[in-house]
Amino acid sequence: MSLEDVIAQVLDLPEVAAWPEMASLFEQSVVRLNVKWELPLLACRAVGGKESAAIDGAAAVACMQLGLVLIDDMLDRDPRGAHIEFGYAVTANLAWAFQAAAFRLVGKAPVDAARLVAANAELAQMALTSAFGQSLDAQNLSGEENYWQVVRAKSSPFFGASLRIGALLGQASLDIAERMHEFGVIFGGIVQIYDDLLDSLQSPAGPDWKEGRNNLAILYALTADHPERAQLDALRTRIDSPQTLEAAQQILIHCGAISYCVYHIIKRYQAAEQLLASIPLADPQPLRELIVRQGKPLVTLLESIGVEIPPELGVV
Repeated sequence: MSLEDVIAQVLDLPEVAAWPEMASLFEQSVVRLNVKWELPLLACRAVGGKESAAIDGAAAVACMQLGLVLIDDMLDRDPRGAHIEFGYAVTANLAWAFQAAAFRLVGKAPVDAARLVAANAELAQMALTSAFGQSLDAQNLSGEENYWQVVRAKSSPFFGASLRIGALLGQASLDIAERMHEFGVIFGGIVQIYDDLLDSLQSPAGPDWKEGRNNLAILYALTADHPERAQLDALRTRIDSPQTLEAAQQILIHCGAISYCVYHIIKRYQAAEQLLASIPLADPQPLRELIVRQGKPLVTLLESIGVEIPPELGVV
């Protein structure tokens, strides 16, 4: 199945077809949603189902993700967000509409009643937990304990729900679908930590630097006991300067902040591999490819900043 198939599922909904702003926003935005809409398709294949059975799930995940992105951009006052074009009121209504469309799409999936109920419940849990995570994130709570709380609430539920929904639409048992959810939660943690690494190392400085976001790499560098901690704290006030940003990023490398993030990613890679080996799947390869796909840019990133590649990442 292709992205065009996913787009068609959404545009075929009568309300979307009659709502030009919603239809055009979806078509323009879905290409920027990476490949997260593919997660239900990968899970469906892994449990032995045909991808066509999970196309409604893929479309639902794309709609849910877009709704979350619209809300996140408004909360962050992102100058690139749709609210700049449409205004906050219209964008909030569109975000609500996309989340509702997600339930509409899952509701027409060709599965038995028990799996349909389970898929809808999972979608609802994803929406509720993610909203709670957005609330926590907007408070910009400090400390590593709060960091992991936000990851569990905001990042992991999306991946866990997407894989469970795909497994259910692929006719997996409820037990296997639950274990696919566990795999997705672990994978979501990997994605979040990798995003933190990217945000901390990008130039010019992003909001994680400028707004004091609870980024794992920056958090480690500001709280761990190392000689350059006070210097980093001082540099943060002048982070718009390219030279200052480069100096701050070098401290992240020197003090072990990057290695600390990689350590947590490797722990999750290992846990994901162990869990995957324990699930009786018809074809685990799609999920193994998902891990590799996420690992390759991490290796490239580490190489670009001169950090030694841990042997545990050699497989990617």
